[in-house]
Amino acid sequence: MKSLYIKIKSFFHTIEDNIAFYPTLLSFLGFNFAMLMLYLEDKGISAFVIEHAPPLVINNADTAKTLLSFLTGGIISIMVFSFSMVMVLLNQASSNFSPRVLPGLISKRNHQYVLGMYLATILYNTFTLVGIDPKETDKYQLPGFSVLIGIALTVLCFFAFLYFIHSISKSIQVNSILEGIYGKAKDRMLMLVDKERKEAPNFPDTSDWKNYKSKETGYLQTFAAANLINICEENEIELKIIPIPGAFVLKGIPMIQTSKDIDEELVEEILSNFNFAQGEIVDDNYALAFKQISEIGIKAMSPGINDPGTAINTIDYLTELFAIRLQKNDDTIITKDDKSLIYINTINFSELLYQVMVSYRTYCKHDMTCVQKLFIMIKYLLFQQTSNNHYHNSLVSEAQYLYDDANANIDNKEDKRRIEQLYQSLPNKRD
Repeated sequence: MKSLYIKIKSFFHTIEDNIAFYPTLLSFLGFNFAMLMLYLEDKGISAFVIEHAPPLVINNADTAKTLLSFLTGGIISIMVFSFSMVMVLLNQASSNFSPRVLPGLISKRNHQYVLGMYLATILYNTFTLVGIDPKETDKYQLPGFSVLIGIALTVLCFFAFLYFIHSISKSIQVNSILEGIYGKAKDRMLMLVDKERKEAPNFPDTSDWKNYKSKETGYLQTFAAANLINICEENEIELKIIPIPGAFVLKGIPMIQTSKDIDEELVEEILSNFNFAQGEIVDDNYALAFKQISEIGIKAMSPGINDPGTAINTIDYLTELFAIRLQKNDDTIITKDDKSLIYINTINFSELLYQVMVSYRTYCKHDMTCVQKLFIMIKYLLFQQTSNNHYHNSLVSEAQYLYDDANANIDNKEDKRRIEQLYQSLPNKRD
């Protein structure tokens, strides 16, 4: 039962980020609302309203049909324009920034809600039109109140369209994209840091533990921690998750290690608690945010775009994310009642810093403004408190690599003097 729940949750988590999910859901609600209003019309809701508020009810069939037809055609026009704007947005974001930012833009809830409102109103107006009998002359049988609601919904769609134009023009701005990625990664890391402060990071040696292989292929997204804790307690075992969350896992490679041998049935039960997907999500993998932000910065430095200002902005966001990452241990351990049960492999700080810096050193080492910003980032991080003093060693090493690359690629004497000054101003915190 738990396995089925995990699979359903994983499926919903996957389709929720699809651009068609909420529009489909809202259009279904619009259809059902239309059916409800037709039922209420049969019960005489228009007759009740016209007796108490006559100006609110349209009692002419031709007028009602003309209005609904005209307004529905208008909504279809703005809906087509809106979908076209979405496609232009995705194409521009992919070309100017990085294809990796597309899932975040597609899954924006506000855009999906607006598109869903269009579809729901179109379906509502269409089925309300079906309820208008052209031969009916009794004004009390005309669905006048339903027509009024259709007009009100159409007006809301027009306001939603104005909001959509504002929102989509803002979402394509690089600062908005960076802020979105940064915000998700920050929330994720702060949650992990807070959790680590409550759990003692110690775990036994796993070198002689038995490996059990993955039976699926895909990006390891999340796992049901509560279920795995219960399994460990019930079977008196300790568990190590080998792949880094967010990493691409191939079928047949080692997936877990256990403190003692377990049977195939228990292996299946444990593996059923892992969720795999065909893409990476920042909400589940904060390291992806570093990759996305650095890719935006590196692409900004390409000859076709040549935008060092954007590259500098990305370094600012990376500085803050690295400052939070300094507070997190490289080891992630889940405990219960002061007993360590699950060890999760995570990308260590040194490797994360190297992967980001090697990209900037490769593509920005000739640009003095970016080199200055990188030195400022390293200097700031060296003054921050860390959960592990060895993190400072990695920062000092990266400063040395940056210094060597910049000196080898910048010829101007004044620039070299500034680079030397920046490098010498760094505090020496190597342990």
